[in-house]
Amino acid sequence: MSGHRTAPLAPGTHTVEIDGLALRYHVHGTGPVCVAHSGGPGIHWGYLRMPALEEHLTVVYPEPIGTGDSGRLPAHPHGYTRARYSRFLTGLIEHLGVERVFLLGHSQGGFVAQYHALRHPGRIAGVILYESAPRTGPEHGAEAARLAGEFAARNAGRPELAEVMAGFAAVPDLADDKAFTEVLRTLVPVYFADYWGREPEFAAFRDAVHGWFVTALDEDGVPEVIDDTAALGGLTVPALVVVGRYDFICGVRWAEELHRLIPGAELTVLEHSGHFGHLEEPKEFVRAVTGFVAAVG
Repeated sequence: MSGHRTAPLAPGTHTVEIDGLALRYHVHGTGPVCVAHSGGPGIHWGYLRMPALEEHLTVVYPEPIGTGDSGRLPAHPHGYTRARYSRFLTGLIEHLGVERVFLLGHSQGGFVAQYHALRHPGRIAGVILYESAPRTGPEHGAEAARLAGEFAARNAGRPELAEVMAGFAAVPDLADDKAFTEVLRTLVPVYFADYWGREPEFAAFRDAVHGWFVTALDEDGVPEVIDDTAALGGLTVPALVVVGRYDFICGVRWAEELHRLIPGAELTVLEHSGHFGHLEEPKEFVRAVTGFVAAVG
């Protein structure tokens, strides 16, 4: 790993080299350091900007490898496993030069955060699992399908619903960045509690969503299996679980399971949010995270 001439936590955009690949990251805010790992995989980090939280914390947003201006693996679009992302988190935290950081992972980034906190707890002051789950697989997929059906039922009279459902149908055929971005934008409404009721607030967010096609396969083309149910009882760092009541992909069922599995974990349910509580209920989201940070000390 090589460093950077600018102070690693100076506000702005930075690049650090880790294992021969560039990792771009962005620093905003002031206060205790929180590394915020975005989800996807393959979604531009900017959707996770949390300006209200930056008033209380120094938030470091990496552009995960395979996205944005960060490097690409030789096996791209494959090989972006949790172990690989965790290695880059280790390098980034070392580069930042602080004793311990808070680690926030959103959605697929939550899977990465819990993996990292389980295996490398020494530099983690606390972990925030934001719209995460202890496992994926058929049961997780069935629950997502059920909640997507509830979304469709709530919005049955809307002409825009047909476009969203067509987006779901297009997912299995995705194979390039342009198509991935188009489908992401099509699907945005299902990730909100009430997108169409608040469309003037969220339309710009939808237009800005951008993605890079990254698979869930390892370097050999084998799907990565995620199941932390047996391991989470051994998590030794403080944990906060945050979920939106209307999140369809990593919903309340999985947040409650994380809460049961992790010793001493806190749980916050944002009652009027879907997958993006930092946008839908920013005050409540910030209150939960800053309260957790203060309690950890």
